[in-house]
Amino acid sequence: MSQRLSGIARLTLLCASLALLTACGDTISKSSMSAPAPSSFNPVLQAKAIAEAKDKQARGIRVWCVPFARTASGIDLRGNAGTWWNAAKGVYYRGKAPEEGAVMVFAPHSSSRLGHVAVVSEVVSERKVLIDHANWQRSKISLKMPVIDVSANNDWSRVQVEGTPGVMGNARPMHGFVYPRKIGAASDAAQS
Repeated sequence: MSQRLSGIARLTLLCASLALLTACGDTISKSSMSAPAPSSFNPVLQAKAIAEAKDKQARGIRVWCVPFARTASGIDLRGNAGTWWNAAKGVYYRGKAPEEGAVMVFAPHSSSRLGHVAVVSEVVSERKVLIDHANWQRSKISLKMPVIDVSANNDWSRVQVEGTPGVMGNARPMHGFVYPRKIGAASDAAQS
């Protein structure tokens, strides 16, 4: 009985949290691309991704970046992180400019053979964003981690992530951003 109450209490807390987060509202900013205006970062999806990850942690199940990013962004792609850029082609809008709610797709490289994905939670400036992601540190969730664009052409092809507070890590290659808008979706027709 106490386990059932514990589950009900967690569900009640999650629902109350989601209600508070949705009360904050959304803002839509104009996209720098020819694609429709971006969807804002969605705090309801973020809360759901965090709850799923915490449930996995509590059950001793590894938390990975892909399921976290899929849930937190609403972008329904499968496969390891390194395949997301190509998998999104022709399905979701992609680009080189950060937007809140977009998935940042890190390219595979020597210290991350499968790549990595993270959700942009805030665009701070032209060359700095904050991201939410999982498994940057083994099986942990990281929220509002700073990332800076260190590419020579200001195109987000190389970035540094703050893995330790105040310390930016080594430069890592990046494919770009997958935006949470499907190509050919009903919203495209309304914006034309």
